[in-house]
Amino acid sequence: MSDLKTQLAEDIAPVTWESLLPHAKRDALIVVEETIELLDVGEALAQDDTNSVQNWINTSAIHKPTKEQLATWNNDPTREFTVLILQPFVLIKESA
Repeated sequence: MSDLKTQLAEDIAPVTWESLLPHAKRDALIVVEETIELLDVGEALAQDDTNSVQNWINTSAIHKPTKEQLATWNNDPTREFTVLILQPFVLIKESA
């Protein structure tokens, strides 16, 4: 594992929706779907890998939360997510 990937892996943490609300309000959340690893997205963003990021956007593997998702999560403030912060973005993945 590369040094960058190792460092990013250490920054991944579980967080409740309630803790993510300030980031949602500033439109900084990026949802990472189950089909890809949070760490892979973080590494691509950190390395400015526009090809990978654009591919994930095009296939909706990463996206901004939908209004429906936000409504669901707002109704369950204790819902857990796995999170990686890469300023100014917060990558989130719903915990199983």
